[in-house]
Amino acid sequence: MSGGTGDVVMGDVVMVRTGIYHDSVALMRVSKALTELPGTEVAIVAMATELNLALARDLRFDLPAAGPADLLVAIRGHDVETATRELDRQLAALSSSRTQAAAEQPPLTTRSAARRPADVVLVSVPGEHAFAEALDAVQSGLPVMVFSDGVSVEREVLLKRLADERDVLVMGPDCGTAVIAGVGLGFANVLRPGPVGLVAASGTGAQQVTSLLDLAGTGVSHVLGVGGRDLSAEVGGLSTVRALRMLDDDPATELIVLVSKPPAPEAARAVGEVVASLRTPVVSALLGEGDLTEATEQALRALGRSVPEWPAWPGWSGKAVTGTVRGVYSGGTLCAEARLIVGRGEFVDYGDDAYTLGRAHPMIDPALRLEALAKAAPGDVVLMDVVLGHAADPDPAASFAHAIARCPATVVVALVGTEGDPQDLHRQAAALREAGASVFTSNAHAARHARDLT
Repeated sequence: MSGGTGDVVMGDVVMVRTGIYHDSVALMRVSKALTELPGTEVAIVAMATELNLALARDLRFDLPAAGPADLLVAIRGHDVETATRELDRQLAALSSSRTQAAAEQPPLTTRSAARRPADVVLVSVPGEHAFAEALDAVQSGLPVMVFSDGVSVEREVLLKRLADERDVLVMGPDCGTAVIAGVGLGFANVLRPGPVGLVAASGTGAQQVTSLLDLAGTGVSHVLGVGGRDLSAEVGGLSTVRALRMLDDDPATELIVLVSKPPAPEAARAVGEVVASLRTPVVSALLGEGDLTEATEQALRALGRSVPEWPAWPGWSGKAVTGTVRGVYSGGTLCAEARLIVGRGEFVDYGDDAYTLGRAHPMIDPALRLEALAKAAPGDVVLMDVVLGHAADPDPAASFAHAIARCPATVVVALVGTEGDPQDLHRQAAALREAGASVFTSNAHAARHARDLT
C-alpha cells in the first residue's frame, strides 16, 4: 500500500517454491537475515507446514496453495527487491552446502548410520518423528541424545526402560545440552577439561554451573543431560540413575553435580538410594534447596579450590524503579531460580514448548524477547538471561543492545558463558552494560540485584 508524497511505499512478495527443502533452523537464519535488512519489515522463509501458513495468514499475507513439501517465502517491506536478491543468495549458499554434503553419501536412516563406528546418536527432528529415530539408536546398542521436544512421557518411559535393558543411556527428550569428553552437543559452552561430572535435568542449569566452574578455573569431564522430565513421578529418574553410575565408573570424574528443578518424591528416593551407594561424592544443585551459584561454590570447596568473586558489571540506568520485576527468560531453570529468589513479579520462560512450537528457541531467535522489552512498563525491572556458547545467537548483544537502550524499564542481565565462548564474554558484557543494563555472570546474583532494586 502507499500514501501521499514522502510516505514509505510498502509491498509484499509471496512465493511458493517446489522441490526445495532445507532444515528449519537454516531457514530461520535466512528469515532473520532478511528481516535485518533496512528495507524489510517482516520475512518468513519456511517450509509450508500448516503452522507456518497460519503464521503468514496472521500477518495478512495473501497465500497461494502450498503443501508441507513446498518452500514458502513471504516478505513485506519498502525494498522487497533487495530482500529477494538476498533470499536467492542465501538459498544458493544452502543448496551448495547440501550438494557438498550429499557428495559424501551420508546414511539415510538412524539404523543405517548406527552400523558405522559411533559413540553416540544425536536426534534433532520434529517431535512426532523423534521417538522412532531414538528407538533405532537404542536398539542398535548406542546411547542417544534426543534434542527434540514433543515426545510423549509414555514414549519417554518406554524408550528409557528399553535403554536399561540394552545398557545404554538416553539423554532427553528435550535435552538441550550435553558434553561428552569435551565435545559439546546442542547448546554448549566452551569448557576446559576437569574433574567435575554433571548429571543435569536442565540445559541452562547445566550451562550456569559449568560456566561458573570454568570462570573459577575448574573444568568438567562430562555433562550428561537427561531431559527435563526425567525426575518426574512418571519417569522416576531412569536416566539420572544410569548417568550417575556411568560417572561413578569414570576415572576422570572426581566429583558429580546433580542439577535439576525439585524432583518428584518418588524419583528423589530412587536417586537418593543410588547416590548413597556411589564411591564418587555428589553435590546436589536442586532448586529450592539453594541456588545454582551456591551449589557451584559448594562443589569448588569439596574439591579444595577457592571460590572467586563472580564477574559482574553493575550499571546505573538513571531510571526510577516504582514497579515490579518482569522475568524475560530463555532458560526454564534459570527462570525458575530467579522466580524463587525474587519471590514476586511476573516471569515468562520463552524457551517453553508453548513458545517454541514452529519457531526457533529464544537462545537463537530473540524476536519474542525483543517484543517483551519494547512492551515493558516504565518503573519496572526487566530481568533476563543471555546465554552464550555454540548453537546460541552468535552476537546476542547486537540483538539486544538497541532494545535495552530504548526499554523504558531498568534492565538486569544474567550473562551465562565462559571466556572461551565464540561470542566473547567480556565483549558481550561491555556492550550490554553500555546499552544500560547491569550484567552478572551469576543468575542468582542478578535476581537478587533485581529484587533489591524494587
